[in-house]
Amino acid sequence: MFTFAEQCIKAMTLLKYDLIEELKWRGMIQDVMPGTQDFLKENITVGYIGFDPTAESLHIGSLVQIVLLMHLLRAGHRPIALVGGATGMVGDPSGKSEERNLLDPDSLNKNISGVQKQLEKILSYQPSETSVQFVNNYDWFKDMGFLQFIRDVGKHITVNYMMAKDSVKKRLETGISFTEFSYQLIQGYDFYWLHTHHHCRLQMGGADQWGNMTTGAELIRRLGGGPCYAFTTPLITKSDGGKFGKTEKGNVWLDPKMTSPYEFYQFWLNVSDEDAEKYIRIFTFLQQAEINALIEEHKQAYHQRLLQKTLSAEVTRMVHSEAELNKAIAASEILFGKATNEQIKSLDEETLLSVFAGVPRHEVHADILQNTSSVLDLIATHTTICHSKTEARRLLQSNSISINKEKVEEAQRIDTSYLLNDTYILVQKGKKEYHLIMFK
Repeated sequence: MFTFAEQCIKAMTLLKYDLIEELKWRGMIQDVMPGTQDFLKENITVGYIGFDPTAESLHIGSLVQIVLLMHLLRAGHRPIALVGGATGMVGDPSGKSEERNLLDPDSLNKNISGVQKQLEKILSYQPSETSVQFVNNYDWFKDMGFLQFIRDVGKHITVNYMMAKDSVKKRLETGISFTEFSYQLIQGYDFYWLHTHHHCRLQMGGADQWGNMTTGAELIRRLGGGPCYAFTTPLITKSDGGKFGKTEKGNVWLDPKMTSPYEFYQFWLNVSDEDAEKYIRIFTFLQQAEINALIEEHKQAYHQRLLQKTLSAEVTRMVHSEAELNKAIAASEILFGKATNEQIKSLDEETLLSVFAGVPRHEVHADILQNTSSVLDLIATHTTICHSKTEARRLLQSNSISINKEKVEEAQRIDTSYLLNDTYILVQKGKKEYHLIMFK
């Protein structure tokens, strides 16, 4: 199998790689501007996607557009990732039922930095010959005055045209400020600026961006530019009607500090069979024949969750790393009783605590480790894991107690060599009951 970098280099030699057809079978096409498919089949072009820094991290909803940039590169084109330092100051009304809260400059700059670092990390394995270019629209808006903008840009797009956009029409009853009303002009000017300075002729984005994207193409046309093109991806949904990318804890973020790689891996591992079939086409670069074969194999043994395991591995590796994927797999195996003592010891503190976030915790003074405490004392005297020494002895004699995934005996001594991350000991009581002891 070719590596992703090799696939990209190979694609560069195929000038008629059909990007639109590739995205269609993956379920990643919604609206397409007339002529786009033929243009992309016959020309290598520059295309861009914008990411507004509304938070310090992107979430997995944004991953669709990141994957789209990769597909653009695989097809032989030149991608631009735009981080919206200027548009982030305004707020996009698309898909929103009420006015956004404006960010203060410090928060905005922090978000811009976080988003760009994330994009650079995920896209870092692109071949250097055709790497993704990063731009910030604040760079061309910071010196443009209001009068210049309404004269040079606003003059060319009518209010009637702007009000016909769904993002505006849906807000007329509840109200929309001039700030958010003007957003489509600002995004439209982004397309015009990139077309003028980087020969960009393609814009991509989510379905809610269609109105803003067509405004950009129209602005380029009215200002005498050549024909430009655009297409959108559909809104990603869950089969049960729930919102994609949401868990009980909230958004699934791409930043490992906000959603740990283990939690990220678990999100994909726990999607339904129906969603797994859809997501593996959208979020991985496996080819159609490979995916079809996986689906058929999955149907022969649903309980083995082959699709979910493949999907979660592919996406976690892409967003985080091979090393973080291995940690997530090791952490997942703990819950199914397959992990080894070595795998337990390899987990960093954050992953360990993520895995056992809901299990009972017991605080014990670290001095007992210096006093050659036995397993029996540890679980029956110094903690409440067992209600009595009688219960503890019975469980130990029946091999129902494990320390860090290894069976232990009643008189076995526990010392500092058993500590995980210099602080914890994991006790398993029976098959499914876990306890985490923290030594202070």
